[in-house]
Order: sequence, then C-alpha cells, then structure tokens
Amino acid sequence: MSSDKKRVQFRAPHRLIDRADALAEVLGEDRTDILVTALREYLQEATHDDALVQEIAAAYYDDEITVDQLKALVGAEEAANIRVLKQQLDEDFIDEVADA
Repeated sequence: MSSDKKRVQFRAPHRLIDRADALAEVLGEDRTDILVTALREYLQEATHDDALVQEIAAAYYDDEITVDQLKALVGAEEAANIRVLKQQLDEDFIDEVADA
C-alpha cells in the first residue's frame, strides 16, 4: 500500500461505527485499518460487478471520468479494452456522419 495518504472525514451511523470499533478491538487494530480494509474490499468486489463496470465504461465514454480514473476503478487490462471500444465507437460515429 502506498505511503501517500489522504485525510477524509465522513458521517456514518453510530451503529456502523460501533461495529467497526468492536471488530477493531477484537483484531487488535484501529478503526482506520478496519474502515480502509472494508473500503478496499468493497471497491474490489464492486468493480467485478458487470452492471457497475458498464456504468463505469459509460462514464468514460461520456468523458465524465478520465482514463486514470478508469484504470483505478477497473484495472489496466479492462481499461485498455474499454479504451479500444471507445475508439472504435468514435470511428464508427465519424464514418456514419461522413456517410450521411
């Protein structure tokens, strides 16, 4: 894990934080470790969801996210596939407009 860290602040239900604190105590870790692990695992699982990957791709196609954000979300290999498809779609659009 990178030593670069960014401080974040958010609000969460007391019950959820109490559960994170209890788990941290059982594991001998601090709350931050528990929350970072949970967030990392959630993001890993979420980006293997086909519907979410399609939403991410659509956001990239619509220029709502950068290629770096795309890579961070779906990994370099999947990002390359999505980039190639976007290029093909753009070329097809240009061909259609030229033919019209």
